[in-house]
Amino acid sequence: QVQLVESGGGLVQPGGSLRLSCAASGRIFSIYGMGWYRQAPGKQRELVAEITRSGRTTYASSVKGRSTISRDNAKNTVHVQMNSLKPEDTAVYYCNVVTDLGNYWGQGTQVTVSS
Repeated sequence: QVQLVESGGGLVQPGGSLRLSCAASGRIFSIYGMGWYRQAPGKQRELVAEITRSGRTTYASSVKGRSTISRDNAKNTVHVQMNSLKPEDTAVYYCNVVTDLGNYWGQGTQVTVSS
């Protein structure tokens, strides 16, 4: 079993920044992809950013240039730094990890961008 613990969400003003973190633990032998998704009320869950074990990154067009995803393979952690936040970035953000045991999701952390 794999456990994911997310942190870093909260309330931020438009134009502000947040750093979301996710730590994976449990019976993990190999972690392949790590990423962040988000789901706003009434909308489908969508990719924010993802990173492969080798460091190749993919970003949603809506956050590209404003966000940076990184990972620490030794610590099984993934982070996303989000800058110039907009009200439309408001959503529940979920960590996603693909391991040798399967695909896992975090419990979600709320990000609210509002003045």
